[in-house]
Amino acid sequence: MRLPTILLPLAAGVALVAPTAASANFLHVVSPGETLTSVAAADGLTVDQLAAADGISPYTQLVAGSTLGIPPQSGPVTATTTSTTTTTTQATSTSSACDGDNDSDDTGCSAATAAAAAPASGGSYLVQVGDTLTAIAARAGMTVDSLAALNGLNPNNYLLSGTALKLAGTVSPVSTTTSTTGSAATSQPVGAAAEGSPSGPPYPTPERVSASQVGSIAAANGVPPSLADAVGLQESGFNNDLVSPADARGVMQILPGTWQWINSSLAPAPLSPSSAADNVRGGVLMLRSLLNATGGNAAMAAAGYYQGLPSVLQHGLYPDTQQYVNNVMSLASQFGGG
Repeated sequence: MRLPTILLPLAAGVALVAPTAASANFLHVVSPGETLTSVAAADGLTVDQLAAADGISPYTQLVAGSTLGIPPQSGPVTATTTSTTTTTTQATSTSSACDGDNDSDDTGCSAATAAAAAPASGGSYLVQVGDTLTAIAARAGMTVDSLAALNGLNPNNYLLSGTALKLAGTVSPVSTTTSTTGSAATSQPVGAAAEGSPSGPPYPTPERVSASQVGSIAAANGVPPSLADAVGLQESGFNNDLVSPADARGVMQILPGTWQWINSSLAPAPLSPSSAADNVRGGVLMLRSLLNATGGNAAMAAAGYYQGLPSVLQHGLYPDTQQYVNNVMSLASQFGGG
């Protein structure tokens, strides 16, 4: 059972990966309340046709402000339209099976892995759904900044699928040995390693913290306060007594195995397992490691916090990871983040 947390509004235009429009006659910007069913019907398509053209599941819940490529119609529509129900999106805590930071492994994630496409000839690469600038740069043997500069991109902005990137080298297939700057890219535990021992720390306590407390701890450790506040609110509502069904605990919802990694690899001094402030500090230290490993990309750091950065670099973003990141980035903007 997934643990519902806080109902969050999704900011228009916040989408990690926009679908490719290579075969589209035009682009459609999703309005609030629209579904794949309604967009497909308006354009004389079936849901399956529209989903296939954009490389997404027919059951994908659309995010207002994201972009769909509307494919050309080659003939009359005869297939049966797949029903997609409009529902209120509810943010979930890190009880997802994809969480790398704190409560389960990647087994049973809601989508198949995003395969890396073969590089095009002439030192270029066509961005696929789930790709990130960090992962592409690592596989091409480049830094994020050099790849962004070569293509006139802001390294902190979202990467659109369908974009042709110029490369100084060629993109190698994704491998489990992919590495970027920073320990989280290779050492962050996922799966059983993140779960650790059920009897291990951290331990929940009947404490709540405020956004200002979280922001102060974040600022003291070189993490944008708005990002840490967004993660803390998304994960637990700032409640240190919260334990997820997958045994993630505290304000920042940290699993025992992840807590052990933070204490042994990231913390300059041992963290108190029963302290709400140190639970926040543990999550902040992990965010700092993730930011270091992704060139300061807050969206990628949030993805790594949820899915585990090694999994993100190997598989790309799963749909529920993308939803989580959308929620966190929307909250971060409300806390004053850029």
